Amino acid sequence: MSKVSRALLSVTDKRGLVEFARQLAGRGVELVSTGGTARLLGESGLAVKEVSELTGFPEMLDGRVKTLHPTIAGGILAVRSNPEHRQALSKHHIPLIDMIVVNLYAFEKVAGRDDATFEEIIENIDIGGPTMIRAGAKNFQDVAVVTDPADYNEIAEELEDRDGELSLATHWRLAQKAFQLTAAYDRAISTTLARISPSADVAAEKETESLPPTLDISAPQTLALRHGENPHQLGALYASGDAGIAGARKLHGKELSFNNIVDLDAAWQLVEEFSRPAVAVIKHTNPCGCAEQETLAEAFRQALECDPVSAFGSVVAFNQEVDAEAARAVSELFVEAVAAPGYSAEALTVLTQKKNIRLLQVGGGGSGLVVRSISGGFLAQTRDKPAPGEEEPKVVTERPPTDDEGKALEFAWKVVKHVKSNAIVYARPGQTVGVGAGQMSRVDAARIGASKALLPLKGTVVASDAFFPFPDGVEEVARHGVTAVIQPGGSRRDLEVIDTANRLGLAMVFTGVRHFRH
Repeated sequence: MSKVSRALLSVTDKRGLVEFARQLAGRGVELVSTGGTARLLGESGLAVKEVSELTGFPEMLDGRVKTLHPTIAGGILAVRSNPEHRQALSKHHIPLIDMIVVNLYAFEKVAGRDDATFEEIIENIDIGGPTMIRAGAKNFQDVAVVTDPADYNEIAEELEDRDGELSLATHWRLAQKAFQLTAAYDRAISTTLARISPSADVAAEKETESLPPTLDISAPQTLALRHGENPHQLGALYASGDAGIAGARKLHGKELSFNNIVDLDAAWQLVEEFSRPAVAVIKHTNPCGCAEQETLAEAFRQALECDPVSAFGSVVAFNQEVDAEAARAVSELFVEAVAAPGYSAEALTVLTQKKNIRLLQVGGGGSGLVVRSISGGFLAQTRDKPAPGEEEPKVVTERPPTDDEGKALEFAWKVVKHVKSNAIVYARPGQTVGVGAGQMSRVDAARIGASKALLPLKGTVVASDAFFPFPDGVEEVARHGVTAVIQPGGSRRDLEVIDTANRLGLAMVFTGVRHFRH
């Protein structure tokens, strides 16, 4: 590999650039730059040559044209080992460019603003940057393409160790990263433009929920797993950002498994439903207990009461920073992993005494489509969050719920949407009492939920993720002492079901929204 003699720097993200440029200049590398990047380098005391000095053309068209010129393209694309290429460069007085340090206009940041106009979005589509990046990546054996400020230190160290050269392996790694960047950039542009149109209210159009005409999925591998769901399956985690479980930071414990991550995601999505201190205890993606109380410690204790046997070897999620009391409560149970927005110093001291427990700090819930692979393709849907006003509880029985029943129904309804269908949840205010999950028959789900209850069922309420197709489901839950029911409604036999509830003295609420979870 040849030494880096000339570098072209043109970046939007200027983090660490001056120091990196100073390290390049210290090795005798000539710096070439454009616009604001050139000004920054010059103001920092570095000798820098404007691109216009190489091309003989000024930047023009309000900055749309800076590096789109044969002098730049030729200096990047020329294959050093090709005599004809070298001859053409000499004939046209084109200098070689050995390194390009380029990142792109912040298109996603601008397009994501609520007040962004159509014109702003279009102007933030970078043209010269992707062109240079792709050219350098294509000619990777001769040109180093640096697109990520996080790579500056490592590259500077390798230049120092190799007397101004970078290895072919480094060139190739940088090229791979470069093509990933341009691919993701183009996807962001195409996805955004598919949702908007010229001379329209861009903010309103972006708010209109729709599915993309083409599903583009791109996420780097962030964690290699020992195996998938079973030891004979390969497994890895791919993350598209730093939100949710995929972007969580592991603070302690042994490596995460495929099943840990799936369960943690189910737990995290459930506790996000609550604003008061809440805890979800999850086993095989279903809650074996959930509670919302005044403190996290009390919420954990009440969640555990629902099914302490199933909770052995579970994962746990908290919706608030874990304090010492909650940590001590968790430490008394064998738990595979814990997810929370944060942990107090004392809580970490308590929990890290357990060598293997995985502790994850989660930042935000994440957004976007819910995607599932099937044989030959993908299914995509929006998240299970009804639009404002779409889900309006309505009392349909002669007797309305009492205040306590109303609180319990509201709590149970938040939980049942996170239970595999057919789903039945028995609950008191802020506490699950029994969970019937994943049954082919709704009445069987009611029976199983009751059979698993260790706490008294008398006086509890029930949430059903979909309508009761027959009165027998209501009769079953009433047999166990249930006094109120919340369900979507919508069955052909709704009147029969309501009449049965009235006959049994139950209060019943229809929500109008189903929450299947397959």
